[in-house]
Amino acid sequence: MNYPNLPEDCTSMLCKHLTPEVFEALKDKTTANGFTLEQAINSGVMNIDSGIGVYAGDEESYSTFAPLFDKIIEDYHGFGKEDKHQSNLNPDDLNAPNPDPDGEFIISTRIRVGRNVANLPLGPAISKEQRDLVESSVVEGLNTLEGELEGSYHPLLGMSKEVQDELIKDHFLFKEGDRFLDAVGLNRNWPEGRGIYHNKEKTFLVWVNEEDQLRIISMQMGGDIKEVFTRLVNAIKSIESKVQFSYNDHIGYITSCPTNLGTAMRASVHIAVPNLAKDMEAFKAITDKFYLQIRGIHGEHSESEGGVYDISNRRRLGITEVQAVQDMHDGVVALIEAEKALKA
Repeated sequence: MNYPNLPEDCTSMLCKHLTPEVFEALKDKTTANGFTLEQAINSGVMNIDSGIGVYAGDEESYSTFAPLFDKIIEDYHGFGKEDKHQSNLNPDDLNAPNPDPDGEFIISTRIRVGRNVANLPLGPAISKEQRDLVESSVVEGLNTLEGELEGSYHPLLGMSKEVQDELIKDHFLFKEGDRFLDAVGLNRNWPEGRGIYHNKEKTFLVWVNEEDQLRIISMQMGGDIKEVFTRLVNAIKSIESKVQFSYNDHIGYITSCPTNLGTAMRASVHIAVPNLAKDMEAFKAITDKFYLQIRGIHGEHSESEGGVYDISNRRRLGITEVQAVQDMHDGVVALIEAEKALKA
């Protein structure tokens, strides 16, 4: 393998940090699962418009290819190679009364985490047999959930048109992975070994074998952030009693994309701030202060509709889950205050 021909105007983390020296040091290394540097960087080489451009194939990728991953992690998260991640999933430590009890601004709240099964490769390096094993063991764990978490699992393979249409209508169904995931091998054997679990109320959802082996999601209409977080924590603990998750003391929960490391958490609201949206500078000043990200309502690279935005925590690594949700809550309180002032 030769040093890739990366264009000068490329702005991805891969283009920034894969120097010829780093490439030479790593090009012949492989992890115990046979994952190579060529596989790790292929998505960024094939998709020059990537933001990051590098994926891990297993937990070992982060140490085997450390000269590349460490620089990306430090650049993206501001997190050094000697730092240690701390986890805190205790809802009692979260101070988050509903910022919008009258339902004037917040349309919905959604908090999700990514998780991968310990001692198995991640999606880019996993074999078909291992992926099927993940599905069967995770579903076994999900089937033991009780109370408000109790529900049903729908495998993508052989899914009926009715179930498909219903899940698409509810924005639940994940589609065959995009070109970025395709280039790193995350779409192999589609749709086998993949599926969706949800409870009866559709306030709790698990994606199995999408980008990460589990995407655990808690959501509901309105702005009761603490209730959403509490449900998520209960679900994580229940599943973890059956399935061990991949975690280490340095970078926290292991994910295939380095941006999700640490808490692997995205806490978000859909919020209507049409007046504030007219002054993007003031809008961004608030979100930057609370380390938040602004997206359109259909996620990354999408537009706002009717002044409604998706607002989520930007920090994931080096802060706890409680801090990540607290950032989001406090920022949303400030956004509502600013919108009310402009309305008046």
